[in-house]
Amino acid sequence: MSRTALTRLTLPRLLVGLLVLAVVLTGAVLLGAIDLGWQRVLAEIGAQLTGGTSPLSDREAAILWQLRVPRVVLAGLVGAALAMSGAAFQGVFRNPLADPYLLGAAAGAGLGATLVVGTVPAAQDWVVGPLPLAAFVGALGGVTLTWALGRSAGHGTATLLLAGVAVASFLTAIQTFVQQLHADTLRQVYTWMLGGLGTAGWQQVVLVLPYIGAASVVLCACGRLLDVLTLGDDEAAALGIRPARVRLAVLVAASLATAAAVAVSGLIGFVGIVVPHAVRLLAGGSYRVLMPLSLLGGATFLIAADVVARTAFAPAELPIGVVTAFAGAPFFVVVLRATRGRAS
Repeated sequence: MSRTALTRLTLPRLLVGLLVLAVVLTGAVLLGAIDLGWQRVLAEIGAQLTGGTSPLSDREAAILWQLRVPRVVLAGLVGAALAMSGAAFQGVFRNPLADPYLLGAAAGAGLGATLVVGTVPAAQDWVVGPLPLAAFVGALGGVTLTWALGRSAGHGTATLLLAGVAVASFLTAIQTFVQQLHADTLRQVYTWMLGGLGTAGWQQVVLVLPYIGAASVVLCACGRLLDVLTLGDDEAAALGIRPARVRLAVLVAASLATAAAVAVSGLIGFVGIVVPHAVRLLAGGSYRVLMPLSLLGGATFLIAADVVARTAFAPAELPIGVVTAFAGAPFFVVVLRATRGRAS
C-alpha cells in the first residue's frame, strides 16, 4: 500500500466504518432490558417511515422512542466526542497514553457535580438540569485553569501537561473535602463518576449536539495540520503553519467536546485511549484518517458498551464506565507494553 493511501481517508475505509456503526446502532435499538421483540421494533420503524399502523402499544412506543433511541444516539455522540478528543490530545502532546481528561476536565466536572449533588436541591423547573450544567462548567473551568497556569509557567506542551496534573490534583482534593462535608451524597456522586446514560433523553441530545458537532468539524479539519506538526515545529513553520495556533484550536475543540460529553454521561474512561489506538492499528497513524475514523469508532464502541451495561444484568444496570474499563484495561496494558518496547 502506498504512503499516500495510508494518509488519506479512502472511501472503502469510510464505508466500512459507517457500516459497522450502522449494524451496532441497529442492534442497540432492537435490544433492551424490556424485550419489545425485534420484529415488532422493525415493523414500528417501518410504520413511522411509511405512515403505517404501529404494532406497539403506546407504552412500548414510548419506551422505544423516548428512552431507548435517544439513549443510543447520546451514547454515539459521547463516544465520538471522547474518542476524537483522545486522538487530538495524543497528537498535540505526542503521547500515545494521553486521554480527554488530561487537562483537568474530569476533575473539574467531578467537583462541579459534587457541589451540585451536595448543595443544590432537586429542581424540576430548570431548563437545563443543574448537574449536567455544573459538570459542563466545571470541566471547562478545570481546562481553563490548566491553560492559565501553563501559560504563566511557560509555553511548551510539557509545561501544560504538568499544569494539568497539578490542577487535577488540586480540584480532586477540593472534591474530596466537599464529599466529606456531605457524606450522605457519596453514593450519588460515585454513581455519576462511574458514568452512565440511564437518564438519557432527547433534551440531553439537543443539549450536547451543537458542541460536539462543532468540535468534530474543527478536529477533522485540523487532521492535516496535526500530520504536519509531527514533522516538528520548525518544518511546520517553514510551510506557513503556526504550531501554537493549531495546538490552541485543537485543545479548545477537544476540551469543549469532552466537557459536553462529561456533562451528560459522567466520567467514562478508556474510550479516548482504546479507540484511537485501535484505529491506528487498522488504518495507520495519519490524523487525516484517525480523526474521522475515531469519531465513527468511538460512537460504535460506546453504543456497544451501553448495550452490555443495560442488558447484561437486566433489569439491573451496570455503570457504563465499568464496562469500558473491562474492555479498555487489557488494551491499556498492551499499549503500555508497546510503548515500553519502543522506548527501550
